[in-house]
Amino acid sequence: MEQLKTSKMRIGIEAQRLFRPHKHGMDRVALELIKKLQVIDKDNEYFIFVKPDQDTSAISETSNFNIVEISGGPYPYWEQIKLPLIASAYKCDILHCTSNTAPLYVKSPLVTTLHDIIYMEESVLKQITSKASWYQKIGNIYRRIIVNGVVKKSHCLITVSDFEKKNITGFFNEKTIKNIKTIHNGVSDHFLKSPDVIELNKVKTKHNLPDQYMLHIANKDPRKNTKNVLKAFKGFLNTTTVDYKLVLLGYNEKDLLTVLSEINAKNLIDKVVLLGYVSDQDLPAIYRLSQLFLFPSLREGFGIPIIEAMACGVPVITSNSSSMPEIAGDAACIVNPMESEAILQGILKISSDSEYKNELIRKGLERCEQFSWDNMALQVLDVYKKMFKEIKA
Repeated sequence: MEQLKTSKMRIGIEAQRLFRPHKHGMDRVALELIKKLQVIDKDNEYFIFVKPDQDTSAISETSNFNIVEISGGPYPYWEQIKLPLIASAYKCDILHCTSNTAPLYVKSPLVTTLHDIIYMEESVLKQITSKASWYQKIGNIYRRIIVNGVVKKSHCLITVSDFEKKNITGFFNEKTIKNIKTIHNGVSDHFLKSPDVIELNKVKTKHNLPDQYMLHIANKDPRKNTKNVLKAFKGFLNTTTVDYKLVLLGYNEKDLLTVLSEINAKNLIDKVVLLGYVSDQDLPAIYRLSQLFLFPSLREGFGIPIIEAMACGVPVITSNSSSMPEIAGDAACIVNPMESEAILQGILKISSDSEYKNELIRKGLERCEQFSWDNMALQVLDVYKKMFKEIKA
């Protein structure tokens, strides 16, 4: 037993997309996990498996953290063939796959982070005919094909909310799941810093942001509910003479014109500002400069933007469905996302009732403190330690 206590673990972490320039939710979670583990764990040996790409500055090697670039091939080939071979070559005691999928034939005991199973809940036909990009469609079909095997193979599943944990255990046969644990996501440190006026003005100028605007992270995937957000914004403009704009992240003009045509609101084109992809460094200022943040998504495994906006002192409107009430608590205006009128009423209440708005801001600042990447990394490390102990017992 004494030998076990002093034995070092060799932990592989799959972070295939860590070096890509445009990082999204799962990539950012993996990045924060690795950065925090580098701080809290100086003892065990880590191997970060990535695919070569442009943003090599995203993470640096330390004395016990080794970056291993695995080149070549589409995602399924990289994950199912190349990753298990490399993990075996590095003699990993544990392999942690961070983004909903994992190799089905790997010697190392497996931890899989299953952020959500949205791709399992929709039919293949619906996914093929959806407005999502072909990259997203193919990715979801690949996940559908292998996720049952991944769940069976994994010694432990990590998911990001109690809602999703219940959803996963209800979807799969209980005998299939060996162990599942909820570990909440966190808020990155730069969202928690006090606003710097010079930096705010710099970002405002860089992105040509308007003086008064609402913010929405848009997507042509219907889940993000951008159409109902635009309907609600249209209704709001009919009630005010203030020159409000709606700033959309992650959207292009073609998609916007399509939706505006569908809701008979082409005249809104001059009231909408499209920013496309925004770097994680600019995002806090864009939140802080907004009057409110609109996140009435139809389905989320967690919803990191909710707590990011709260950390930046911005009132939030979000949905009464899936994980969002769990994450927001009583610190957001909770609405029925299926009804644009409900979203509109939330906007009107926040914009007209300064006491209510300030209460949401205060509660939001308190709420976001409950979500920490440090706590997340500590809990993940605890999963590794318990697994390693069971393996060596």
